[in-house]
Amino acid sequence: MAIRHDSDFQPMSEINVTPLVDVMLVLLVIFMVTAPFILQSVKVRLPETSPVAALKPAPALVVSVQADGMVFLGREGIDLTLLEARLKGEMDKNSDLVLQLRADTGVPYGRITEVMAAASRAGVAKLTFVTAAAPQGNK
Repeated sequence: MAIRHDSDFQPMSEINVTPLVDVMLVLLVIFMVTAPFILQSVKVRLPETSPVAALKPAPALVVSVQADGMVFLGREGIDLTLLEARLKGEMDKNSDLVLQLRADTGVPYGRITEVMAAASRAGVAKLTFVTAAAPQGNK
């Protein structure tokens, strides 16, 4: 029995990445499938309280924005460039003033941000959004 030292096998100088790619793709799929469940799995049971006494309503100023972009301060139509000065004057009279922003659902977001920026520059610190109650059947 003779042993041949002339072998056709030579050391491989390249790394076979196919198994590595297969493992990485499997891990990627696993993370993609489980990630939404991780984010939605936080359940919180909020504490229940008895009704509290009504708070003393703070003086409020209403700014309305119609679907066509028209801005109203109270019931008076006002140009957006003048809104900041008018709000600043109202804030000088009463620093506890709350600004209620009523905007039509068709108003572009950019127009609402312009009104909010004018209010911020005027020094309004308390801004609330007025919304309508949703119908009881659409929960």
